[in-house]
Amino acid sequence: MESIGNFLAAQPLLAVFFTIAVGYLLGAVNIKGFALGSGAVLFVGLAVGAAAPQLKLPPLLGNVGLMLFLYGVGIAYGAQFLRGLTSAEGAKANIAALVAVAAALGLTLGAVHWLPGVALAEALGAFSGAGTSTAALQAALTVFGTNPATGYSVAYPVGVAVPILMLGLYNAIAKPKVDRRPASVMHAEEVAVEEFVVFGMTLADAARNLPRGVSIAALRRGHHNLAANDDTELQRGDVLLLTGTDQVALRHAALRFGPSHPGRMLRDRSDLDYTRFFISNPRVAGKRLADLALPPELGARILHLRRSDADLDPLPDRQFEFGDRVGVLAPRESFPALSRIFGDSVRGTGEISYIGVGVGVTLGLGFGAIAWTLPFVGRFSLGFAGLLLVALLLGWRRRTGRLKWAMPVSANLVLRNFGLTLFLAVVGISSGATFAAAIAHSGLLYLLLGSAIVAVLVAVTLLIALVLFRMPFDAAAGIVAGVTGNPAILGFANRIAPTDKPDIGYAMIFPSMTVVKILVVQVVAVWGG
Repeated sequence: MESIGNFLAAQPLLAVFFTIAVGYLLGAVNIKGFALGSGAVLFVGLAVGAAAPQLKLPPLLGNVGLMLFLYGVGIAYGAQFLRGLTSAEGAKANIAALVAVAAALGLTLGAVHWLPGVALAEALGAFSGAGTSTAALQAALTVFGTNPATGYSVAYPVGVAVPILMLGLYNAIAKPKVDRRPASVMHAEEVAVEEFVVFGMTLADAARNLPRGVSIAALRRGHHNLAANDDTELQRGDVLLLTGTDQVALRHAALRFGPSHPGRMLRDRSDLDYTRFFISNPRVAGKRLADLALPPELGARILHLRRSDADLDPLPDRQFEFGDRVGVLAPRESFPALSRIFGDSVRGTGEISYIGVGVGVTLGLGFGAIAWTLPFVGRFSLGFAGLLLVALLLGWRRRTGRLKWAMPVSANLVLRNFGLTLFLAVVGISSGATFAAAIAHSGLLYLLLGSAIVAVLVAVTLLIALVLFRMPFDAAAGIVAGVTGNPAILGFANRIAPTDKPDIGYAMIFPSMTVVKILVVQVVAVWGG
């Protein structure tokens, strides 16, 4: 064991990436829906640090990882975060989460004051671990050194397990009703034009009377499929191709024109064909669909966008994102020109504007370095919370002039997941030497404290969201995932409530509560330290 420790101490980069590899291997183990995920990297790091106590890593390495994680989160969730602050539903969600965090912090400080053997540094680490907030842990580490990592590492597993257990128990006992809608899928309806009232009506006039999300994609006349032209007048015998993600709305819209007439248009692709293009052109990404003017000679019509695993209706205010796949109906000879317009490069969907990242991180770290003065606290700086706030603003803005802040979804995920993994590995290795002794001395105490803290977080959030604000369970589950912070909890919420509301709640709450946790830990640490 001593020779292994000496080898790891002499190869610090090898030790870091060994920790990451083994950590993810163990984190992938799933026991009845419970898996540590990236959190397992921390525990492997503790083991490596205990085996090689002489291994020293520069703190800058972990800070770079945390910086990448927080910047990626801010860029990804900026729009949802600001929408959550300005909507009634978002205000209720943030109130529930804020009260829950305040109650958990009160329990933490009460334990420090009343329970013998509970130190402030380790208690704040347990508070951070129970809320699975590595950013809050960094705020405590800045003041107390490595001591908070002990409470964090003990509380982190229960911070993942307890919310999953409580959500599962509530779902099993209360059996709340959830509108289980699958991911949106584009549907098409062919309808014969036989209603007298629509004869002579232009397609533009007909489209204005359709339900939101239903559009006229094409028209068949004289055995030929034609692209939908706003000036075309409807005639008896025409066949329309209507598209939309809501089948009920689509069928109701079809009844305005005549009976269903399936088969003719979709089987005949001699005039028009359908294909998908990747959005990788920076001139298109970030634009609204209404602002994209396709050359009329291409005869093309956008039917839908596919983002992640869902089809989105082609609404005028819908924005194109890097990595979207846009479904287009057009003549085959127009496909090369359309490919150039949209980019259609898988490689391009993973590229990042490093100028934007460099400027954005510089602005965020600069804002976080500004010293502020609070009554009874004194001067303090936001630190990484300032970086997150700036990233949220930039993610909402998407671009400023020629500076592009937005990132492709796939690239953003890689950036922030690698950053989080690197930070956890460095924290674990740096704390491993003292972890075993701390566990032997007071590990059970901080395990119970962490369990109590996260139980309060979940219970208070559910109580306010479900009872006081009467929010649906799927929305409340998303808020719980956001206030507790771990993606594994969000994944479990999506399994028991398979709608889009858990993801929306997580996106609204996670950034704001991350900022709140950083601030309260930093203020309490400065005040108490």
